[in-house]
Amino acid sequence: MRLSALGDVTHVVPLVRTLQSAWPQVRLTWVIGKGEHRLLAGLPGVDFVEYDKKTGLAGMRALGRELRQRLGEARRFDALLQMQVAARANLLSAFIPAKRRIGYDRSRSKDLHGLFVNERIPDRPGIHVLDAIGSFCEPLGLHQDRVRWDLPVPDEAREWARAQWPDDGTPTLLISPCSSHARRNWRAERMAAVADHAVSRGWRVVLCGGRSELERSTSDAILAAMHHTALDLVGKDTLKQLPALLERGQLLMTPDSGPMHIANAMGTKVLGLHAASNPARSGPYSDRRYCADRYDDAARKYLGKPAAELRWGTKIEHDGVMDLITVDDAIAAFERYCADHAPVATETR
Repeated sequence: MRLSALGDVTHVVPLVRTLQSAWPQVRLTWVIGKGEHRLLAGLPGVDFVEYDKKTGLAGMRALGRELRQRLGEARRFDALLQMQVAARANLLSAFIPAKRRIGYDRSRSKDLHGLFVNERIPDRPGIHVLDAIGSFCEPLGLHQDRVRWDLPVPDEAREWARAQWPDDGTPTLLISPCSSHARRNWRAERMAAVADHAVSRGWRVVLCGGRSELERSTSDAILAAMHHTALDLVGKDTLKQLPALLERGQLLMTPDSGPMHIANAMGTKVLGLHAASNPARSGPYSDRRYCADRYDDAARKYLGKPAAELRWGTKIEHDGVMDLITVDDAIAAFERYCADHAPVATETR
């Protein structure tokens, strides 16, 4: 069970692949949120059951009835992997019939999580969120030693993405400007400055994002502050088209957000903007070389101690914390990408 959010359910997919690789005949049921299901619908070998948090306790009871009907004579699942510790998720898990109820270690538990599980994953601080999720297979006798996503992206989604700009050899910087946590977001004028720098270096800039008022207003502010033009695709894609869109870019600039992790899963490099959260824990999993990282500066300024002395996973979501990231920081990260991916000159005689 992992209901949300987009980035976190993306982190669960490698665990699904690990379970399927070890036990090809395993039957997997995933209790998931509605939006997250739209992203992952079609994942092979997985039966999804949606839970809408707006339905409250009545929805929990309905979900329990649906699961019992699906189980039939089996009556209970062999194991529940309870991957969410919020109070609502803990209560929902009580409606899922299972013999083994595997949850988080005590250091990551909250909201009475321990009352709803009878086994725990190893307590292993200092690891990425994806690796913590991956360790849910360890009580089952497995070990996640390979990370593979292969997100379900329909052909028509890729066709839509290909139609948005030409394959003319111009490198593309995608910008997804908003996290679901407003204090993780960077100033629009600073994103515009980085976008203008990219255009001056011969890049195409594409804005993408959802349909929320915040994402629209932030994107409008970026476009207004830019001296060059950018392709505005904010609110124009679906959750199925988003991975295909992110796959087409060379680099995505974004705060700690769902698109960061979806882009990483699709093989696109990420210029992550980190001050409120630790990139070692929640940054792009595969490659953090292009992150602009001011998390330690934030720890010293707002909490009075270096990041190394904070409890693992501490968020520093204070007003103004993202202002610690300068335009020069992000341009330097962009230039690191350019230097690493510069065409190799061939000698002619």
